[in-house]
Amino acid sequence: MSADLAPWIAIAVAAGVTFGTRTLGPVIMARVPETKRVQRFLDSLSTSVIVAIVAGFLARGTLREAAALAAGALVMMLFQKPMLSMSTAMVVAAVWSSYPP
Repeated sequence: MSADLAPWIAIAVAAGVTFGTRTLGPVIMARVPETKRVQRFLDSLSTSVIVAIVAGFLARGTLREAAALAAGALVMMLFQKPMLSMSTAMVVAAVWSSYPP
């Protein structure tokens, strides 16, 4: 395989997988009966994805990331505002980064 062709193959594979997941998801879910259990699963799915991303980020992160996530979680618990929570976490990480170690 040519080195010039490899990026195009990777892009084509990524596009195919994306297209497949976007089209097969609704097709499969159209055949699944909508029970309360399925509805609860779908309602919690986005939260589960966010938690998985944050947990992976925290596992590879440093004390700065842990402090930013803790501040964001605290704001979320107090105010129930996702944008405020994310903004708080970003500000904490930015302020922490501005001070030398």
